[in-house]
Amino acid sequence: MRLLERMRKEWFMIGIVLAIAGAKLEPSVGVNGGPLKPEITVSYIAVATIFFNSGLSLKTEELTSALVHIKLHLFIQIFTLAFFPATIWLFLQLLSITPINEWLLKGLQTVGCMPPPVSSAVILTKAVGGNEAAAIFNSAFGSFLGIIITPLLLLLFGWALQTMTRR
Repeated sequence: MRLLERMRKEWFMIGIVLAIAGAKLEPSVGVNGGPLKPEITVSYIAVATIFFNSGLSLKTEELTSALVHIKLHLFIQIFTLAFFPATIWLFLQLLSITPINEWLLKGLQTVGCMPPPVSSAVILTKAVGGNEAAAIFNSAFGSFLGIIITPLLLLLFGWALQTMTRR
C-alpha cells in the first residue's frame, strides 16, 4: 500500500517520466502536424486549461490576498526579468571564450531573457504546495512584461555578446 500512496503523491513526476519515455519510443506522435497537433493543443488548449483549472480551484479571497503582496511580485519579476538574464549573460561571457557554436550562445541568450512558461510556473508551484494564486498572477503579469522587456534585454545583452564573439 505504501507504493500506491507514494505514486499518488508523486503523480506529476511519474507523468513527466512517462511522457519522456513515450516521446523517446514514438517521437512522431508529438511533432508539428502529428496526431497530437502540438502547434494547437499545447499553444492554446493546454495553457488555457491550466489557467482555467487553476482559476476554478482558487478561492476569491486567495487571489485577492495574493494581489496585495507587492514585495513578492516585485521580487519575482526582478528575479525573472533582471537577475536571471544577467546571470545567464555572465555565464555566456565564460562560454564565449570556448569553441561553442555562436548560434547556441544566441539561443541560450534568448531563452535566458524570456519569462518562464506559464504552464510550468503554475503547475510546479501547485505541485510543491506553493502560493498558487501568486504564481498565476506572476506568470500572467511576467508574460505581459516579457513582451516589452525581452526584446530590450536581447538588444542589450545581444549587443554585448556580439562584441565579445567578434574579438
